[in-house]
Amino acid sequence: MKRFIGGDQNRAVAVWLFVCAALVFAMVVVGGITRLTGSGLSITEWKPIMGALPPMNAADWNAAFEKYRAIPQYAQVNAGMSLAEFQGIFWWEWAHRLLGRAIGAVFALPFVVFLLLRQLPRRLVIRCAVLLGLGGLQGLIGWWMVSSGLSERVDVAPERLAVHLGLALLIFTGLIWTGLEAWNGESYSRSPADWSRGAAVLLGAVFVQCLLGGLVAGAKAGFVYTDWPLMNGAFLPPVEWSRGGLAFLHDQALVQFNHRLWAYGLLIGGTAYAVQAWRWRLAEGLGASAFVVAGALWLQALLGIATLVNATPLWLGALHQAGAALVLATATINLWLVRRSQARLFTSGPRSRGL
Repeated sequence: MKRFIGGDQNRAVAVWLFVCAALVFAMVVVGGITRLTGSGLSITEWKPIMGALPPMNAADWNAAFEKYRAIPQYAQVNAGMSLAEFQGIFWWEWAHRLLGRAIGAVFALPFVVFLLLRQLPRRLVIRCAVLLGLGGLQGLIGWWMVSSGLSERVDVAPERLAVHLGLALLIFTGLIWTGLEAWNGESYSRSPADWSRGAAVLLGAVFVQCLLGGLVAGAKAGFVYTDWPLMNGAFLPPVEWSRGGLAFLHDQALVQFNHRLWAYGLLIGGTAYAVQAWRWRLAEGLGASAFVVAGALWLQALLGIATLVNATPLWLGALHQAGAALVLATATINLWLVRRSQARLFTSGPRSRGL
């Protein structure tokens, strides 16, 4: 039976949202590659419409290259770069921006069609409109980030990169959550508040860790202190505290230390959450869901260590960024399941008591 506006669910809408989430995931990975290849500043202008076309002839390429040679990154990092080398970094940034435009079209056009056909569940209309608005904002945030590296810096500001990544991941989680709602319909069951809070805290902690990873990426801190578990033989190497609060955003030692420390806490918390979920025999596979999140956290931690000790090669760095998005996805799905489930009835306590 067809579900119209005001109806409960529509699986065609859900598939559309999941496809958009997959595209955002690809965008996050390509963005990581763009950063690791030093390509992010190769396009020095923001042209939302005309910028979709790359240089079409030799004159266009020379003009684009001339604009790049006018920024500090060329003079201080890539002086003497050939046109062919410039084209190598240009294509990554162009692909990143083109994928962003494609995501906007893939989201906006079906959204309008679903509205006109009255197939979008009423309770999801505002959510989808907010996601569309966030997508537009992400384009502005992306240019705000790039502009920080065009005049006085040789790279983008770490805090702006973290904001750009954070908003992408917020859209990613929103698409997954809304897709699950569209696929399954509305539910009136509610889990115990303590489990719902625990799953929400776990998701929030994963998101914070992603932001800390964005600061590490922005400060290029993954290329230094490549030993583990110590950092250059110390628990915490010297920090330039003369920067004041900016040290928490820009200092390579401190941002990497914070990323490591939060990871340890996240591993402990995620593992404890999974063990408790198993002990209390939560309903509807919630114990399994919790263990999936914990397993993803441990795999991501191991991948992070491998990336670090190998001084962040391109393939490992991109894989680590993809892993972060996947961990966030598992934590999002886990929270969604918890909030829609009711704890299984029991009479004598957790599994550890012999039940």
